[in-house]
Amino acid sequence: MLQEFACRFLEKAKYEIIENGKVYYGEIPQLRRVWATGKNLEECRNNLLDTLEGWVILRLQKNLPVPSLQIEIKKIKLPQAAYA
Repeated sequence: MLQEFACRFLEKAKYEIIENGKVYYGEIPQLRRVWATGKNLEECRNNLLDTLEGWVILRLQKNLPVPSLQIEIKKIKLPQAAYA
């Protein structure tokens, strides 16, 4: 579920080359303040994934909404233990 969330947003990421072609910059426009840089596109994408993970964790810790993250909590009925 979390991997699907991350993949869905990484597919929406925008990348560009900055600093005279020496640095890659990536951001997820739908998620405010989720951006990263790297020496190449692969490093930038990995750093962006790390940033996204930290962003989700921080928002969950602060009880803030996380867009498009739908967690379905199912109640599980456990069998009663037989006591002698």
